Amino acid sequence: MMNALPRLGILGSGSGTNCQAILDAIDSGSLKAQVVVVLSDNPAARILDRARARNIPAKIIDCRGFKSKFPDEAQQETAEILIDYEVDLVCLAGFMRLVRKPLLTAFPRRIVNIHPSLLPSFPGLEAWAQAVRAGAQESGCTVHYVDAGMDTGPVLGQAKVPVLPDDTPESLHARIQIQEHILYPAMIVKALEEMKKSWP
Repeated sequence: MMNALPRLGILGSGSGTNCQAILDAIDSGSLKAQVVVVLSDNPAARILDRARARNIPAKIIDCRGFKSKFPDEAQQETAEILIDYEVDLVCLAGFMRLVRKPLLTAFPRRIVNIHPSLLPSFPGLEAWAQAVRAGAQESGCTVHYVDAGMDTGPVLGQAKVPVLPDDTPESLHARIQIQEHILYPAMIVKALEEMKKSWP
């Protein structure tokens, strides 16, 4: 473990821009790690295409037809795939289902997430739209460890983005994403450094 690059597993549901930011950071050398598997609950998700384009194994998570629920069986299967690929850190990148046991049990304090708000403000879906509707003057993004709650785990880091008077949800989201793509790889570095303290 000490001499090998840390192994990342990425879970996503959509286009995978944060996955791309992680890959770009690896390419640039700012993130010394390797992505060994990408999984998605959406067979049509572009994140899978991004993985395949780089010959990274791309796997489908079978959620048994549930639109938003993450069934225990699917979580167990996901954990087994990640274990099979000897993943050190699990990175949620636009993954739209709530992680609980047995994934949390298999990867204690080894799952991180990026959320498009300054948590604890605006947890849950479409946080950028929540911020605009609430008349917030400031938003941003948060990287945090995942626990059994919705966007409630310990915070690794945040980046602030002002909410402009003429912002729409779409324009705010676009500016938040720019910061996400900077913050997430940097906080993965931080998480890996914290993990190394417990490695043999």
